[in-house]
Amino acid sequence: MSASVERPAGLIRLLPPEIANKIAAGEVVQRPASVLKELLDNAIDAGASEIRVLIQQAGRLLVQVVDNGSGMPPEDLPNCFLRHATSKISSVDDLLSIRTLGFRGEAMASIASIAQVTVKTKRVEDAAGHEYEIWGGEERTFRPVATPNGTSVAVRNLFFNVPARRAFLKSDVTEMRHLLTIFQQMALANPAIGFELADENESLYRLPAQDLPDRIAGIFGKSYKPSLLPIDERAGFVRIHGFVTDPKLARRNRGEQFLFVNGRPFMHRHLTHVVLEEYRPWLREDAYPFFCLFYDLDPELVDVNVHPSKMEVRFEDERTVAQLTRSVVKRALNRKFSVPEQLPAGFGAPDMEPWFPTVPPVYAEGPGGEPVQRIPSRINLPTEPGTRPSLSRASGLWQLHDQFICAQTLTGLLMVDQHAAHKRILYERALEHLGSGLSGTQQLLFPVTIEFSASDFALLRQLADDIRALGFDVQLLSGNAALVSGVPADIASGDERNLLASILQQYQQVHPSADFDARQRLAMAFASKTAIPRGKRLAPEEMDALIDQLFACKEPYLDPNGKAVTRYWSVDDLRIGFR
Repeated sequence: MSASVERPAGLIRLLPPEIANKIAAGEVVQRPASVLKELLDNAIDAGASEIRVLIQQAGRLLVQVVDNGSGMPPEDLPNCFLRHATSKISSVDDLLSIRTLGFRGEAMASIASIAQVTVKTKRVEDAAGHEYEIWGGEERTFRPVATPNGTSVAVRNLFFNVPARRAFLKSDVTEMRHLLTIFQQMALANPAIGFELADENESLYRLPAQDLPDRIAGIFGKSYKPSLLPIDERAGFVRIHGFVTDPKLARRNRGEQFLFVNGRPFMHRHLTHVVLEEYRPWLREDAYPFFCLFYDLDPELVDVNVHPSKMEVRFEDERTVAQLTRSVVKRALNRKFSVPEQLPAGFGAPDMEPWFPTVPPVYAEGPGGEPVQRIPSRINLPTEPGTRPSLSRASGLWQLHDQFICAQTLTGLLMVDQHAAHKRILYERALEHLGSGLSGTQQLLFPVTIEFSASDFALLRQLADDIRALGFDVQLLSGNAALVSGVPADIASGDERNLLASILQQYQQVHPSADFDARQRLAMAFASKTAIPRGKRLAPEEMDALIDQLFACKEPYLDPNGKAVTRYWSVDDLRIGFR
């Protein structure tokens, strides 16, 4: 027998389970939406036909999922919070044919390590249900209770024992948007299941079991259903089915593009790009259509175990999947539309021949009274707010391609981007109204009732006071609807139905950073959606008023995004261009 060798103590040690679980939680539980996805996966895998979701404080305080599925036997309750404990796989071969949504067995342990979790469950065959509580990874209660058939999982005070992680959560608006995305994905993937979502005890969605077109309309609005273009084709090993939509439904923000493989939502940049490319003949570069596509194939031909979030997948034959996607989307669009030879008005400007305006020279009287051209050597553009540039009234203002206001100054040529200029004006005015709460409202002769998507309505409810401060007379109704009786006095009425929704969508596009608070983001969204568009012909008095208002601003030379509003060329600059 060989003698045992004494090993020296090293620096590497096994982590205690409570620390290991918190580290794992950092990968699996990034935000409240991660919790919701895991709980919905489990409810669907349990065979539920009805699922109810309750949210409080954008998931920080509560994410709860209640289902009428199969429930669990009492002995499984503690086990479901053990790491790598699962009922869904038992061998390596099972990883190659996964059909359930959750299977790793790490998420519940991770969630329990950084939250206060209460589970109530009952099977049909059991006389009573059981309740199990685990806070921060420590068991607190395990007892029989009266509870309906199925399972209820309530996750409270996420990251309560990891305050540094809690500090990295974004605003309630951002976190709620992520929660809504997860809910929408799971509701679209499972139209045969009834779903309900309540935020702060107010119902946002109540979706019965239904077919997919009705489910899409129930989530995104009734206007979507008549614009759906069906897809259902098979080639070789993969079937693609679902819907794309009429390009007129395209929105300025991403978020309504859905891909599913074998019922599982996933993200795939290349496939998304393939679909968007087929829409390009009809869309601006910054517009994104709705689509909902399902890929059905043998589980052995797709790897869903690529990332802890289970949102990325890898196809064995990526090229064939991409080619089929391009083909079916192109055929669906071409069946409905023909490819336009030229983009419709407002969808991008055609190529223009280079052209520069003739600049009227400034003349002075010579010794004998003859006209002599005077060329000042420099410009004195204003640097103080409220100061207008010294323009020649000899030449007035004129419009270039219905986009730029041009003026001869005493020393050269000034060009103003009319859209950017009006955006700066409206942005500063909106900030003033939001700060003072004093704004003008023009009452509508006929108030309009507007139906919003659940996500837009949730955002409207959060921003309602500031929306009113901008000058909107809006009353929130039930069923994700609002009554608009008035609009800000300094914008044209007539498109109230789309204006408010467009402002909410634009608000979500403004990146929430330390540089922009919520009111600045709202002011930017309002200004972007209500500013004079490029391509609008202006009367001389309108151009004159715009210039006056621009140079009364605190920062007339940049729009709210920091892009240039004005360009100036001195006469010397112009001469150099002709050498």
